[in-house]
Amino acid sequence: AARDIEDKELAMPQSISLALDIIKKYEGFSADFYLCPAGCKTIGYGHKLLPGEQIDAPVSAETALDILGRDILETERAVNRLITRALTAEQKAALLSFTFNLGGAALQRSTLRRKVNGNRDNFIKKEFLKWVKIKGKTSRGLVIRRGEEAALYSSRAATVLPGG
Repeated sequence: AARDIEDKELAMPQSISLALDIIKKYEGFSADFYLCPAGCKTIGYGHKLLPGEQIDAPVSAETALDILGRDILETERAVNRLITRALTAEQKAALLSFTFNLGGAALQRSTLRRKVNGNRDNFIKKEFLKWVKIKGKTSRGLVIRRGEEAALYSSRAATVLPGG
């Protein structure tokens, strides 16, 4: 089973692989349900239980990775729909991590999206760092995560992905 997971990781785009590294690092793994800091019922690697969704707990790490794989594809669809410019793999990975954590609606209404689509990259770090509060209070963990996402977005790699 571990070999299958490694094979899947080798076949995935660099942007998704980079995003998954950040997501797994900050979400951590839980075989059982827990309430995330925002109060959502969550399991695996930050999977928020959807209304009507049934998941039998505890989940294995392999099952959690399968769920995460489905979640990141849904996240990628949102990023592809909302971002209209070409991105490096690193830029897309940073936006995937951000959107996985906060949801497509947050990206849609954000100034971050407008700055990315407007090629205003010199303002991006500031925009990432606006999204560090949980229920009105600054979260040290989110400050660190947004900083890592901003640094990844700003890294100067040559990998350019076609239009969003």
